[in-house]
Amino acid sequence: MAHGDRPGLWTVLGDEPLLVLEAGDRIRATARAAGFEERTVLTAAGNFDWDQLAMSGSSLSLFASRRLIELRIPGGKPGDAGSEAIRRYCERLPDETVTLVSIGNADWSTRKAVWFKALDAAGTVIDCSAPSTADLPRWIADRLATRSQQADTDTLAFLAARVEGNLLAARQELDKLALLFPPGPLDGAAVREAVLDVARYDPQQWVDALLSGDMERAGRVLAGLASEAVSVPSVTWLLADHLQAVWALAEAGGRADDSLRRTYRLYGERERLVGGAARRLSLRQVERAIRTLAMAERAGKGLEPLHDAWQILANVAVALSPERRRAA
Repeated sequence: MAHGDRPGLWTVLGDEPLLVLEAGDRIRATARAAGFEERTVLTAAGNFDWDQLAMSGSSLSLFASRRLIELRIPGGKPGDAGSEAIRRYCERLPDETVTLVSIGNADWSTRKAVWFKALDAAGTVIDCSAPSTADLPRWIADRLATRSQQADTDTLAFLAARVEGNLLAARQELDKLALLFPPGPLDGAAVREAVLDVARYDPQQWVDALLSGDMERAGRVLAGLASEAVSVPSVTWLLADHLQAVWALAEAGGRADDSLRRTYRLYGERERLVGGAARRLSLRQVERAIRTLAMAERAGKGLEPLHDAWQILANVAVALSPERRRAA
């Protein structure tokens, strides 16, 4: 979270819908409690007229002296006209007004944009990123605490595995536990009987697990992707794209210059992930994994009728597993 000097402007972003929703709800509730009762919602989609932002900020209400203006940018990219309108708005924030800007997820290019920097400088940016796999048990424990419930380490790990990648379902499961069980320590066996497997995975989580060397999680995520009938070519393409970057970085001695960063989009989390894999994996491992991916893609397209594409993808973890030490 970055703090600016104008508390009347809030920008909410992130890749986790539940946390974005909750942050926005808290800001709205706080604004209403402080007397900001009038609400104007602007959604910058399609042929949105950006003059509406300036007019909303300058117009006076006959019924309320305090107001909340919400600007929603679903695509996260306001374009040239929107960038200029936002910059001007931030230069002169309207009096007696709370402004809430929602922009969805923001990549590195968005965070460097002039309009985003204007929002950051004029108000407060709340980044609602999902907790990492390692932090998820603690996130669940904190949520249980708000319900006056506690769980041991094993139960927290069980809950995290069941709801990984689906925080909205996680909240629903915790709400259910609050209804089923009284305040205090939860019985692990009873929790296991009550909780559904509502984990939701996407191909990027599989790639992250593989390149991080977490093969147990990679297997769990891959099983989830298979059960959801995710497109095999989309899975293979994503990992191949990362492995090509790993190969290039490894050949460069593990150091990325500006040209390599631009070519393979090595910024932020992707650079960290690819860099770690380039240090851990040998070129032989990367080559073996890419060949296995090619076979999986053919099987996914029906060109390898005797092979199961998901089983081939499971073998990618074998190719990328830590190599055994050679005998001296």
